[in-house]
Order: sequence, then C-alpha cells, then structure tokens
Amino acid sequence: MGGQELFIYSFVARGTMILAEFTEFTGNFPEIAAQCLQKLPSTNTKFTYNYDHHTFNFLVQDGYAYCIVAKESVGNQISISYLERVRDDFKRRYGGGIADTAAAKSLNKEFGPIMKEHMQYIVDHAEEIEKLLKVKAQVSEVKSVMHKNIVNTIERGGNITSLQVTADDLRESAQGYKDISTQIQRKMWYQNMKIKLIVLGIIVFLVLVIWLSICRGFDCSK
Repeated sequence: MGGQELFIYSFVARGTMILAEFTEFTGNFPEIAAQCLQKLPSTNTKFTYNYDHHTFNFLVQDGYAYCIVAKESVGNQISISYLERVRDDFKRRYGGGIADTAAAKSLNKEFGPIMKEHMQYIVDHAEEIEKLLKVKAQVSEVKSVMHKNIVNTIERGGNITSLQVTADDLRESAQGYKDISTQIQRKMWYQNMKIKLIVLGIIVFLVLVIWLSICRGFDCSK
C-alpha cells in the first residue's frame, strides 16, 4: 500500500510560515492545516485534530511545527513516528541557521520529495514501528511503577527487595526493546544489500550484452 494512500498532506513550518509542504491530493487539507497552525501554542507540544475522517497531527518543537494529515485509520502514534522522523531529517539537513532564514515554501522542491519518502517508509514498516512503540510503552510503565515503589519504600522505611524485582523487570523490558531494534536494523541491512546486489547484477548483465554485441562485428578471440 502506498504511503500517499494513508498520508494525505504534510508540511514543515517555522512559526506560522510554511517552509515545505507535500501532497498528491486536491482538497481543503492545506487550508485546514494552516488554520490549525495559526492556533498552535509556541511551546513544545504534540496536538491532534480530527476532521472529516482524517487526523491533523502536529509536533511543535523549538519554534518549528511539523504536520501530517492522515486517514482516520492510521494510529496517532504512527503519525507521530512519521513527524519525529521528518523532524530529525529536517534538522539534520537545515540546522545551523539555514532553516531560520528560509523563505515561505522555498524548500518545497528539495524537501517535498523527502517527506514523500518518509511517508512510504512509515507505511512499509508500520508493523515493526508498532512493536517498538508497544515495547517503549511497557518500559515506560515499568519505570513508572519502579519510581512509585521507590517512593513508597522510602516513605515506609522498608527493604529494597521489591525494588530489585522491579529493576529486573525494567532490564528485561529494555532488553526486549533493544532486541526488536536490532531485528529491524538487521532487516533493513538485508533489504539494502538485496537492492545493491540486484543493481550490480543488472550492470554486469548490461556489460555482458554490450561486450557480446561488439564481438559480433569483431573476432574477439584475436
């Protein structure tokens, strides 16, 4: 399934000025997203607005706003994963003051296709991302329980046996998160190697075809 079948529209803005946007659909999504942008708080936050069977998801950080409009069937956490991925890529490409002086929509041509690629990546790896999010939630839950137990133990002056059990649970959850991350990285490495081998095979085949074509007109045995 293509990323653009689930993700409809995306933009990156500095304050209320949109620097780059991407969509392959016609509709009033850009106008609604722009209206929401005007009302977003300036503080770091995450915000979701539901309208007409779509979600308008925003990530605001350090004066920049990242938006993705998605079908209602797409989970909010998946949309946020896309926004975080776009944020990291955008900061890596345009950090150090470049984005601070960019004009409105001046990065459309360059960063628009990049947003499209991130949409497709999230769709292609939605299952792995959901597993990671689930493990992260479990780790956060264990950390919360551990903190509560520490406070209760200190208040009651009890022993640390219960804390040790919770710490073990936290380590197990963290290890599970690390294992899943390693599996995803290994899978992506195999996919990249497969593509490289296919390209190499095509190049070798083309060289062979050209060589044989030349040999038809000359005696290659001389």
